[in-house]
Amino acid sequence: MPHLSSESLTRAREIVDLYPQRRSALIPLCHLAQEQDGWLRPEAIEEIAGLLDVTPAEVLGTASFYEMFKLEPAGRYVISVCTNVACMLAGAYDLLAHAEERLGVRAGGTTPDGRFTIEDVECVAHCDHAPCVQVNSRYFGPLDAGGFDRLVDSLERGELEGDVPPHGTLVRVRRTKGLMA
Repeated sequence: MPHLSSESLTRAREIVDLYPQRRSALIPLCHLAQEQDGWLRPEAIEEIAGLLDVTPAEVLGTASFYEMFKLEPAGRYVISVCTNVACMLAGAYDLLAHAEERLGVRAGGTTPDGRFTIEDVECVAHCDHAPCVQVNSRYFGPLDAGGFDRLVDSLERGELEGDVPPHGTLVRVRRTKGLMA
């Protein structure tokens, strides 16, 4: 019995057809499965392997290499606090400490209600807005403790639904053409 929904399975087949070699669709299919479930469930890994004619170990090996893929349940909103040099010099560690206190979990943890996961990340490439965070791959910054609180309050009230999709949604525009030769 397939794990992917009928819509996701149809999309997965369309994605595979975009590539000259099936296995080249591995990362996009991991994104698709994570978009459906919020994380890469073992059942999804098995199904992706079947769609691509590779082993589940190959899918897991690729997915575990990239931090963007979650192999355990994550919150609806994954908040990545950048602590690289530019952000560190602008107060990132204070921001991270405040975020942990505000959400009541340490970096790497998820709030009991499953709404927020917080991460300490190396760099999100938004240095000109240090210190900054990403929420589900969407940028916010520069932020201080008050700015972080306002961001979390806005997320809790659903005010950013149009800007910040649930965790796992990478893009809103679907590719329909293959790579150019």
